[in-house]
Amino acid sequence: MIDHRKLGRELDLFVSDPLAGAGLPIWLPAGAAARHAVEEYVRELERRSAHQHVYSPPLGKRELFELSGHLGYFADDMFPPLRLSADDEFVLRPALCPHHALVFRARGRSYRELPLRIAELGGMYRSERSGVLGGLSRVRAISLNDAHTFCAPEQVSAEVAEILRLIRAAHAALGVRPAGFRLSLRGPGEKYVGDDAQWAHAEELLRDALAGVEYVEAPGEAAFYGPKIDIQIVDAAGRESTISTIQVDFDKPERFDLSYTDSDGSRRRPVMLHRSLVGSMERLFAYLIEAHEGAFPAWYAPVQLVVLPVGDGQADAAADLARRAVDAGLRVEVDTAGSLGARVRDATRRRVPYLGVLGAAEVADGALALRLRDGRALAPMPADAALALIGGQVAARAADLLPPG
Repeated sequence: MIDHRKLGRELDLFVSDPLAGAGLPIWLPAGAAARHAVEEYVRELERRSAHQHVYSPPLGKRELFELSGHLGYFADDMFPPLRLSADDEFVLRPALCPHHALVFRARGRSYRELPLRIAELGGMYRSERSGVLGGLSRVRAISLNDAHTFCAPEQVSAEVAEILRLIRAAHAALGVRPAGFRLSLRGPGEKYVGDDAQWAHAEELLRDALAGVEYVEAPGEAAFYGPKIDIQIVDAAGRESTISTIQVDFDKPERFDLSYTDSDGSRRRPVMLHRSLVGSMERLFAYLIEAHEGAFPAWYAPVQLVVLPVGDGQADAAADLARRAVDAGLRVEVDTAGSLGARVRDATRRRVPYLGVLGAAEVADGALALRLRDGRALAPMPADAALALIGGQVAARAADLLPPG
């Protein structure tokens, strides 16, 4: 069975060391390179859809999380407060939304600013039991692709539709194949805030957004402050989890006394939409490693091209070609250790998309012979054309290694 933990070790993507602590994986250079490429893509996708990015600290005063409701309704999933003195306690945040509420209320807001889309790829922490931790799929330190949209009530439907569009775009680029949609609703008990009318309205908005989409209802899976659309994935072991989510929240704006000035000069309360296009980087890559069996699309492969000089006489030309490839924005290595066959096998084992063989004839002609990790071999072509081919597939975030036709 494919297991992202085994592949992560074999491909040097991440390591889990007992000295660092359970549920606290360390991203190694190869994994960090892939993650960085994905983060850049997601940030640019959000920027193009009018999101404004912020940075906020991964902890806050105890009072912040009392106000947000997390300490009252979510404390079992949080780390204990850090006490500096009798009246000065800090909490590792279990979510980014309290800080983003503070972004909204940093100054007065007008209806002209709405919808206000605040995005961040930020850290948060969950006190998971050691027995449920594993690889990247269940961790204690979470890097979440998160955003909160503050909008007028009449803007909610259009915003949810736009979020669904962005989720579909991100999934297509990354190679995520959702297993289904889930409408997560309240269940029995007292772990929810807000009144029945608010919940009914929020559920109605999300049902409308899912019109024409097949989904299942999941009572008891709502957030403590509101219902949500969860987009599910299934890993190689058949375990289901959520990768993307949209949540409607009437509660936080009231708790933080958020308001904006409407066109008639009156004060109105915004609605807060929580959303994540691709979830946490940890769970996302646990899925992507297994879905692609480590052979990521070229645009976020850790190394995109390995240059393989046939002999010592091509070493200088290989180094020069690698410099040109780096200047073109590619992630490149030169491998000179061992026989050519062994180096080809090693690059293929590492799932490097493109292997560039450079022999005496190629150097003389200014050419490069490309091999693909799937075994396809191309006739030697001008080196600049080879770099342009790779760069074009990377820029297009193409799933295949060669352009169509």
